[in-house]
Amino acid sequence: MSTLHLSFYSAFTLSSLGLAFHRTHLVSALLCLESMMLAMYINLSIWPVENQMASSTLMPVLMLTFSACEAGTGLAMLVATTRTHGSDQLHNLNLLQC
Repeated sequence: MSTLHLSFYSAFTLSSLGLAFHRTHLVSALLCLESMMLAMYINLSIWPVENQMASSTLMPVLMLTFSACEAGTGLAMLVATTRTHGSDQLHNLNLLQC
């Protein structure tokens, strides 16, 4: 395993651990999700170059599109919860009250 692969795998692992264990604010959860998507985008962009495949260039573009949609939806949820609940802390949110 090259150091490039190790760095992207560790970035994905650290961001997923941050999402799992540091869930106090919605902003930190969204930031962890974005770093996971960035690591997957870079891995999908480098993979065809390493395997000498020119035909799978559409997958990173689709991943980037879904990542942008996810970021927009997350920011809209952040604004909505901040307006209704007064803060972006996740322990204030209760699914039974919605």
